[in-house]
Amino acid sequence: MTFTLTSRAFHDGDRLPEAQVFDGMGYCGGNISPPLAWSDAPEGTKSFVITMYDPDAPTGSGWWHWVVINIPADVSSLPAGAGSGDANMPEHAMMTRTDFGGNVYGGAAPPPGREHRYIFTIHALNLQRLDLPSDASGAMVGFVVGQHSLGSATLTAVYGKK
Repeated sequence: MTFTLTSRAFHDGDRLPEAQVFDGMGYCGGNISPPLAWSDAPEGTKSFVITMYDPDAPTGSGWWHWVVINIPADVSSLPAGAGSGDANMPEHAMMTRTDFGGNVYGGAAPPPGREHRYIFTIHALNLQRLDLPSDASGAMVGFVVGQHSLGSATLTAVYGKK
């Protein structure tokens, strides 16, 4: 069995749909988080974390578009739009601060030029809850996740200004 992350909105390597593109910064996308589903999590998984990260952002450190922590181990999917606010999240799950400055999904918004990669990752953790504040950065979440990871699965889409 292989830990897997999928979406009904796109497949690995596809262009990110306009529904998942930011609404602002010169873009008029839907800014809706995609539906995500995962299967075959590692044995002993007690919770999940989902991240969306652009390693190609011209910042020197990439760009965190979405960070969701404390997803219960019995959850295996999030519907489209779950990133619109905590009311759309499973019980106990929490979104933390993105590089847009908010605690919600922020879609793709690369500067003109080459396509960027948008990496969605599901992390399986060996603890039930990350004790982090809601303003924890993606880097801080990543640091703690790295200490408690049982495994991860990714789904990558690309997007660039045409």
